[in-house]
Amino acid sequence: MLAPALPPPGAAVTPPPRPLLALPPRPALRRGLWALPLLLSLAFVALVLAWLRANERADLELQRLELISDALSLESQVGARIEREALLLRELAQRLGTEPQALRAVTAHFAGLPEVQQGMRRFWLSVTWLDTANRIQAHLPEQAPRPGAAEASVPQSVGLSAHLSAAVPGGGALVARYSPTEMLRQNVPWWLARKYDVRIVGILGEVTASTTDGRELPDRQSYRISMAPTFADSYLELIARDRIAPWYRSFPIAMVAGFVLLIGAITWMLRRQVLDVSRAEAAWRTEAAWRSAMEDSLTVGLRARDLEGRLVYVNRALTDMVGYSADELVGHMPPMAYWPADDTEESMQRHQRNMAGAAPRGGYEARWQHRDGKRIDVMIFEAPLVDAGNRQIGWMGSILDITATKRAEERERHQVDTMTHHARLTMLGEVASTLAHELNQPLTAISSYNAGVINSMQRQAAPDPVLLRALQRLGEQAAHAGRIVQRIREFLTRREPQLEACALNAVVEGGVALLKRELERQRVHVDLHLCADLPLVVADAVLVEQVVINLVRNAADALAETSTHGIESEPVERRVEVRTLRSSDPRFVRIDVRDNGPGLEGRRVEALCAAFYSTKRDGMGMGLAICRSILEAHHGALDASEAPGGGACFSLTLPVDRVPTAQAAFEAETA
Repeated sequence: MLAPALPPPGAAVTPPPRPLLALPPRPALRRGLWALPLLLSLAFVALVLAWLRANERADLELQRLELISDALSLESQVGARIEREALLLRELAQRLGTEPQALRAVTAHFAGLPEVQQGMRRFWLSVTWLDTANRIQAHLPEQAPRPGAAEASVPQSVGLSAHLSAAVPGGGALVARYSPTEMLRQNVPWWLARKYDVRIVGILGEVTASTTDGRELPDRQSYRISMAPTFADSYLELIARDRIAPWYRSFPIAMVAGFVLLIGAITWMLRRQVLDVSRAEAAWRTEAAWRSAMEDSLTVGLRARDLEGRLVYVNRALTDMVGYSADELVGHMPPMAYWPADDTEESMQRHQRNMAGAAPRGGYEARWQHRDGKRIDVMIFEAPLVDAGNRQIGWMGSILDITATKRAEERERHQVDTMTHHARLTMLGEVASTLAHELNQPLTAISSYNAGVINSMQRQAAPDPVLLRALQRLGEQAAHAGRIVQRIREFLTRREPQLEACALNAVVEGGVALLKRELERQRVHVDLHLCADLPLVVADAVLVEQVVINLVRNAADALAETSTHGIESEPVERRVEVRTLRSSDPRFVRIDVRDNGPGLEGRRVEALCAAFYSTKRDGMGMGLAICRSILEAHHGALDASEAPGGGACFSLTLPVDRVPTAQAAFEAETA
């Protein structure tokens, strides 16, 4: 297990005296953030004061509007009451004008009139009946008023008096003196009297009547309205009893003052705390920069995951390893972006195993994918991630990139396999050369004996034509076998192939014809689809024919193996299709050998052409390897794929009329 790059949480880390990797200091604006609560509190206090001032103005305006409304209403009521009293006095004067002359001078009769008694019970102070010479005929109260004593007889609390007069029919006048103060007290509603001090004042400000004892109320709102024509040069004045306190003398001001003192104390304590935090943060930033520099200098990838598997930390080595930035990785849950798309299920199983705590202690190998699509091999070591309280909060992983190591091992293994393969090919070449040399003599003898038998039969008078034809075919096959052995010997000994222009259709037909009897025995039907305008190719016809024969024979053997193992559920016609056609590249032509057998079963052409690899029970595993070598010597290629509708399709390509190129390439290979 690799040692973690970071010390465990809570461990003391002593930074250097003057850390070169310390992060730059914070700007002045951030350093002054501690004063932000105080500024916000002062702004709040200013808003509260503005609200109180606005509220005071609103209350004053509302009180003024109420004053105006109530004054207008009360002035209308007082004027209506005076008009009503004047009307009652005129009715009394009309009645007195209709009284007999004998009763007019009788004061008792005058005092007993209902209108006089009702007026006295209201707010009349006296009633005087004057004749045409302004002499008093009757007066209530009965004592006669003395000049200059009318106002003195009125109580001081009543205030000044006023009078109403009405003409008596037949001569004379009726004068009613009344108290404006009593009139106000009787006509002002109780709820209005509780809200206001109601007064009647003169043009010079003297008080004519008042509902109160005349005490002045300072700092109160008032409103005056003219009472003309009821009272000439007089005003009805309403003074509000409720005083709206100034906003700076209200209870909220005391609360705001306390709040300001409190926030000032809190700001002072906060400033001290911020200074302590700033010092701790500076030390932390220095330590974090130091640790970050150490982590970035590592070649080992580090990742931290929580208990749910979410990435919470990656170092630079890991981001460079997978090609994704830390912002693109941190916070993400599986599946991860660097997991191969074709290996997601297996990667998820490993992830679940690791989250369960069952990761191998010695580490395990995995394959990841770089952002650019490149595959990388990694070695992962997992360990629990614990906090300062020794509680596990996740998993810490150390990742090694072993791609170069794996490739080196692969190259070494490939070199060993190549050396082994070359040794086998060398041995096979020697064996083939020996066999070719040894088979050459029997084939020569067969050809000689066959030629002698043919000559003997031709000297007979009537030779059997069927037997003669069979012997001729025997000689041709023996000669063809000799040429095949000779060409294979030359090919294995790295001699130059006999390149010549040849018709590819004829080569294919010749190869299939040689397999005719074998194909009929295996009940395999071969369909030839030969392109009529196929150009000539530069190749060794014998070697290319052997490639076609080998591919057709492999297809037939595959169909026979399918039937032998009972793979088919019902009899299916065994069919092999050989097709010649132009390639998509005009410099090449192509031969396709297709069957309707079981197909490649997931095998690729590299595995099929490997030396000593065979899918047959008694196969040597050299057929396709030799075929591929022959085609590469001709600067062609061999490919294999699944055929549409089932089966396998082998395709070989050959160049068109490239004699100098082929010879130069062959010389380069043999050099």
